[in-house]
Amino acid sequence: MPAESVAIRAWAEDRQIHIKLHDDREIAFPAHKFPRLAQASQKQLAAVRIRAEGSALRWDELDEDISVDGIVQGIFETD
Repeated sequence: MPAESVAIRAWAEDRQIHIKLHDDREIAFPAHKFPRLAQASQKQLAAVRIRAEGSALRWDELDEDISVDGIVQGIFETD
């Protein structure tokens, strides 16, 4: 089943991860919501890329993958 929320752009700014979705919504979450991102430098956060046809965010250097649907649903590792 395809993901409901598809990212078309992702970037980091002021320790916030921003995502633009295919339906023109933009969402953001603080990096501290995920332990690996919380420890990352701003440069490492900025290295985010979209993968899996827009259904996930990936940080190679941090070995972190995060589901876009999970983010949209408010599912974070530190909640």
